[in-house]
Amino acid sequence: MGYQKKYLPLILGAAIAVGILIGGKLSFSNGSGRSFTSNSKKEKLNRLIDYIDYDYVDEINTDSIVDVTVNGILENLDPHSVYIPKEEMASSTESMRGDFVGIGVSFYPYKDSIAVIRPIEGGPSEKAGIIGGDRIVMADGDSLFGSRLREDDMVKKLKGPVDTDVVLKIFRKGEPELLNITVKRGHIPLKSVDAAYMLTKKLGYIKVNRFAETTYDEFKTGLDKLIDLGATEIALDLRENPGGFLDIANKILDEFLEENKLLLFTKNRRGQIDKSFATDEGDFEDGKLYVLIDENSASASEIVAGAIQDNDKGTIIGRRSYGKGLVQREMDLGDGSAVRLTVSRYYTPTGRSIQRPYKNGNKDYYDEYYERLESGELLDEEKIQVADSLKFTTPGGKVVYGGGGIIPDVFVPIDSSMQNETLTFLQRRGFIRYFVFEELEKDRHKYDNITRQDFIDSYEVEDDMVFSFQDYLNVRTDSDITFVAYHKEVKQFIKATLGEQIFGNGAFNEIFNQRDIMIDEVIKLSDESLKE
Repeated sequence: MGYQKKYLPLILGAAIAVGILIGGKLSFSNGSGRSFTSNSKKEKLNRLIDYIDYDYVDEINTDSIVDVTVNGILENLDPHSVYIPKEEMASSTESMRGDFVGIGVSFYPYKDSIAVIRPIEGGPSEKAGIIGGDRIVMADGDSLFGSRLREDDMVKKLKGPVDTDVVLKIFRKGEPELLNITVKRGHIPLKSVDAAYMLTKKLGYIKVNRFAETTYDEFKTGLDKLIDLGATEIALDLRENPGGFLDIANKILDEFLEENKLLLFTKNRRGQIDKSFATDEGDFEDGKLYVLIDENSASASEIVAGAIQDNDKGTIIGRRSYGKGLVQREMDLGDGSAVRLTVSRYYTPTGRSIQRPYKNGNKDYYDEYYERLESGELLDEEKIQVADSLKFTTPGGKVVYGGGGIIPDVFVPIDSSMQNETLTFLQRRGFIRYFVFEELEKDRHKYDNITRQDFIDSYEVEDDMVFSFQDYLNVRTDSDITFVAYHKEVKQFIKATLGEQIFGNGAFNEIFNQRDIMIDEVIKLSDESLKE
């Protein structure tokens, strides 16, 4: 199908770019304290910019030239040294800090207004009484509706300094007049732990989507809950996790590994080695662990998987990980922009580097996903290429390999029924989410008397809703999208999205995982271990 080839590289490229941007080891200060003296190379660049500024025949925005120059320099270093323009710094910092200041709603522009999908749990809007389906039409007297109003403008009117009030006018179906609701802006968490629940009576599950500043606290809350529920085994899901802060990954590892176990070490250009060890703080050192990875698990995710594998602690399940073993540090450029520059390599406890080669340039580097797909590696573990020269042995005698990602102990092929191009396109472009919202708008009270657990266990999406979704797509896209062969899978996506919008709190993952072959493999391994 034409649209698939058109959009899939864009979708995958964007997903990987997020992981590259947030990097492996980020530091929000220069750290070195060194001052740089001028030299001929710097003078040459300065002179060129001055000549263009003062003598070039046309008026030129030299800021854009500098941006292009910086990007060009970094692209010739490695794929993970990146430039962050000042206009992108705020969102980048928010993502890694793990929160932002706002009113706390998940929304999308709907019929020229802000439609609340659901308020963020525990956030200011939920406390003020805003509910899913509300339309925010005014903020402090300013209109928030109309075809000319951009989404960025909407967000700016809702954001503001922490602890300041914003008076909202809300349209709510069934109410005769607009509601006046005052919301006090606050710190809104950007959740990095999507779900923490029990798969079986003994096996707990935690899904981590990135390693931000708040991730360890979220993870620890989830782990403690599962321990209280009787978990003696944990499935840690790091699939699609692009990485983040190295020290957060180490803190999570510390929960599983005994005191003085080596977690990883880094080495810079001068040969300086820094080692990280587990402390005596771990709460799950005696429990059994499964780590789930896939081809998009990168950086800090690979640090966790590598340390667990090299210390013979748990079982790594899935497919070969991304292969990023370079460490970045963020450095301020003085004008609000920054670079994240690769400053060292990291190595797993056995001494292996899992960074894949990048000598053929960035394009070939990022296109390796397609090489893995075409080679059959994502379907057959025998197709994974390893080099005997990069063979290492764990203390327990297990053979592991470096040179391009973490190879799992138990291979699980990609599920073509749930991860095909059609479903990926529909999910990532938001079509399923928007359709579900509009279905809920028809009658939200239909679900008032069903509990979260009953919905997860027993609710079934009717065929008529799937047919309605097909009609919805026919009206809103110019592509001939059909999913006759994936009827059951579309039902699963719709049910999971319904659960998310009605109940939140990890419902999407808990529902979606019911048809996940990697989760099935974990449960199977857990059951077998209990019989031993």
